Amino acid sequence: MHQYARYYERFRSLSHNQPMTEVVSAETVSRFRAEVEAETIAYGGGPKAELEIERDVRAKIDAMYYEIFTTTQTEVSKRWTYESEIKRPYFHVTALEHKDLANWRKYLDFEEAEGDFTRIVALYERCLVTCAYYDDLWFRYARWMSGQEGKQEEVRNIYARASTMFVPVSRPGIRLQWAYFEESAGRVDVALDIHEAILLRLPDCVEVIVSWANVQRRQNGLDAAIQVFKDQIDSATVNVYTKAALVAEWALLLLKAKGAVEEARGVFVKNVQWCADSRLFWDRWFNFELDQPTSPENEAQHSERMKKVFDELRERSRLSPSVKKDLTQVYLTYLIERGNKDAMKVFLQIDREIFGPSSVAKLSTGSGKENGAAKGELDEASNQRAEAQYSHFYETHGEPDADAQGNADFN
Repeated sequence: MHQYARYYERFRSLSHNQPMTEVVSAETVSRFRAEVEAETIAYGGGPKAELEIERDVRAKIDAMYYEIFTTTQTEVSKRWTYESEIKRPYFHVTALEHKDLANWRKYLDFEEAEGDFTRIVALYERCLVTCAYYDDLWFRYARWMSGQEGKQEEVRNIYARASTMFVPVSRPGIRLQWAYFEESAGRVDVALDIHEAILLRLPDCVEVIVSWANVQRRQNGLDAAIQVFKDQIDSATVNVYTKAALVAEWALLLLKAKGAVEEARGVFVKNVQWCADSRLFWDRWFNFELDQPTSPENEAQHSERMKKVFDELRERSRLSPSVKKDLTQVYLTYLIERGNKDAMKVFLQIDREIFGPSSVAKLSTGSGKENGAAKGELDEASNQRAEAQYSHFYETHGEPDADAQGNADFN
């Protein structure tokens, strides 16, 4: 970009020795010639010689290009702060630094504020040559383009390029956004196909399965959504921890979309024996019971249900002691805030058995226990899967950290 002045000087010196029609179009030459002749008549002068006319026409051509040069100079100066910070203008498989991404974001902010559609598109395309692996910039491009009138096909093309060529499938958010876009455009089959395609590569991605179920719920009803959960729970390619999360999501769907409290509770109760090693399953079950409305008349029943969840956790789960302590704290808080007059007896007993020294601790109440802990503890890899929490893709896209240093991970 900074070479424009040198190019202009070389062009200017060369143009003086070229036929005028090689420098500008014949129409422009004719227009300038007419202006020169009109100016001569206006000033009352006699007819000019051909060489004088050519000299005046060339002066107008030179003035026209000088105006273009000064306009270019002004626009370049406005952008030079951002251009000078672009250290890698080409694609590479290695990560960019946070400061490089911050510069691109600021540059895009500037160009969008300027409001020239062609320049904005050109800058996004330049940016995404360098930042092709960073899905937040693809999101930004698609969102900006969707705000322009009549650009649906351009938006579709942005999502397709990001999803099929650049953004790693380990970050499925841009693919889900594409599916939602297609659903909004009435192409429900395409939206469902996108979900299925993601699951071919990420069969244990809870977020995608839940999203798929909700597409079915919106388009084909609650039964279709539940069938998605059942099919995935029965699938041989889905691991037991993902299945446990899906059981919990199935129960919550029954509660939220159907208001079927007992049916939802039944899903938790019937599947606890297979889902006991999933933290997410217990989180969802505790929260499910905590969220149920109650009254002084049925508080005792509510208390029994909370106790049942806690007892099932202690008896069946092989989660790590630290996770069990976190989940126990949910029940202890319940006893403090909503327990009856004898609740503190239970509170102190549980507090001693869960948080006390090893001589009095009793993390598990199951029959298969050894030294106060359940037999058959999970190995490290299983523990990581058992304790994993999933998040919606938009929850991972907070405001960029302006002070971040080093490489910016795109996986």
